[in-house]
Amino acid sequence: MRHFLFDIIFTIVCFFIAAWWGYSRGGMSGLLVALGVTAILAIMEVSLSFDNAVVNASILKGWNDFWKKIFLTVGMLIAVFGMRLVFPIVIVAVTANLGMLEVIDLALNNPTKYSEHLNAHHAEISAFGGMFLLLVFLKFMFGDKDVHWFNWLESRLVKFSKVDAMSVFVALVVLMISMSWVDEAKEGVVLVAGIWGILVYLGVSVLSALLEGESSPDEIVYDAKGNPITNTAGVSPTILKGGIAGFMYLEVLDASFSFDGVIGAFAITNDVVIIMIGLAIGAMFVRSMTIYLVDKGTLSEFVYLEHGAHYAIGALAIIMLLSTKFHVPEIVTGLIGVAFIALSVYNSIQYNRRNPT
Repeated sequence: MRHFLFDIIFTIVCFFIAAWWGYSRGGMSGLLVALGVTAILAIMEVSLSFDNAVVNASILKGWNDFWKKIFLTVGMLIAVFGMRLVFPIVIVAVTANLGMLEVIDLALNNPTKYSEHLNAHHAEISAFGGMFLLLVFLKFMFGDKDVHWFNWLESRLVKFSKVDAMSVFVALVVLMISMSWVDEAKEGVVLVAGIWGILVYLGVSVLSALLEGESSPDEIVYDAKGNPITNTAGVSPTILKGGIAGFMYLEVLDASFSFDGVIGAFAITNDVVIIMIGLAIGAMFVRSMTIYLVDKGTLSEFVYLEHGAHYAIGALAIIMLLSTKFHVPEIVTGLIGVAFIALSVYNSIQYNRRNPT
């Protein structure tokens, strides 16, 4: 409970704000609608981002308390206000050639037009986030793992881990294939956005390499209990140990997850304030869930949970690339992620029964 105490208090405060905002806009009926939509958005954010929490936990295992607190405080502010409020406003301001104050006024007083501007660039946003998440998935698939979930597939893919830049090669092939269903008028901007997603992923890797100093890429990183950490995520030891490189990696990862959630929220409501409040509640619980998974050693207890989360990320990446042309309901995205997580937990329990410690 201590892991989620602040989240509960934060949620209560957010619901009071949502109630006041709804009442000021539409009386008692507006209040009830605001509370209902806020709850739906919060639940949607948690369900869509549980795989994000699992992957975050796999990275956070080797971090010290200082960087965990930075992740929960500064990272929370960036996640809530930066990615779920400021970033969409910046997108609309740049693409519509409007000033920031104009866009803020548009978001508050003409949310329908604001959402139209944002949805007009859904393809580019999805291509960027989709390619970043695809590389996260591919790094896991081609990385070293103590156990294989789908052994017939993963054991074969590990053989390609010795090929330099294999993940980038596959990602670029997928990006080129996705161009076949993108509208001709959008092909250029979607291609550039996808390449930027790859470059940002590689940029974080380059930064971590620069910060490694004399450390070896094969360096063993230990968790708080002194147990060696298996680098299933395929990231550098610098990211696994925490610090600015690890923090940036998780923030970009969170940003990639948030893109789809923010745009999907407009299918439920056009009220920007309610969207930010609902997604903020969900994002807060996801952050605390990450720390909970680390402190309780859940990833060690459920050996396939990390696999399930990465498969869910891979599915989300493909869905985001498909959404550059086709509409994929958020409920489908959420259910696929939940299905992979649930199956991985079930298989983990079976594994533990077959291999008692």
